[in-house]
Amino acid sequence: MHDLAEGLAHFQQDVFPAKAELFARLATDHRPRTLFIGCSDARVVPELITQREPGELFVIRTAGNLVPAHPGAVDGADGVCASIEYAVAVLGVADIVVCGHSACGAMTALAEGRDLAELPAVARWLCHAAPAADAARREPGALIRANVAAQLTNLATHPAVARALGAGVLTLHGWVYDIPTGAVERVEPAALAA
Repeated sequence: MHDLAEGLAHFQQDVFPAKAELFARLATDHRPRTLFIGCSDARVVPELITQREPGELFVIRTAGNLVPAHPGAVDGADGVCASIEYAVAVLGVADIVVCGHSACGAMTALAEGRDLAELPAVARWLCHAAPAADAARREPGALIRANVAAQLTNLATHPAVARALGAGVLTLHGWVYDIPTGAVERVEPAALAA
C-alpha cells in the first residue's frame, strides 16, 4: 500500500497540475470515441498500449477479456452488459476493441484443461469462452485468437451494438497484444465465420 500512496502523492503533486486543464474539461465533458474491452491482467494497460489520455477510452476489463452474450432479459443484465450499452447508446463510441494478450491465465487454464473446482466463479465465467476453446483445440495461442473472435460475436448480440452496426456508425476490432514484444496482431471480424 505504501507504493500506492507514493504514486498517489506523485500524481497529485506533479501529474495532475501538469494536466489540470485536461481534468477541468473532463469534469464536464465525457466523450470517448473507443470502447476498449481488455483483460484484467495487470500487465495489459489499455491507455499505455494505445497511448491515450484520460477521457479517450471507455474501458471494460474482465478476466480473459470475456464479453457475455446479451442475456435477453433485464434480470440477466450485468456490469459488462450495462457498460457496453452505455458506451454505445449514450456515449456513441465509434469503435470497440476486444483485446486479448499473450500468456493469458484464463486462456491458458482453458487450453490446459485445468481443474477449476476450487475456483467456481472463475469456472462459470470461463464458460463465456467455451466456443473458442472448442475451436482452438487446446493450443494457447490459437485459443487466445479464437477467443477474441468469439467475444466479437458475443458483442454483436447486444441490442445497442447490433443497432449501431446496422446503422454503420460502429466498427468492431479484434487485437491480440504480445506482452514481450509489444506487437499487436489484428483478428478480423471476418474470421468469425472461419
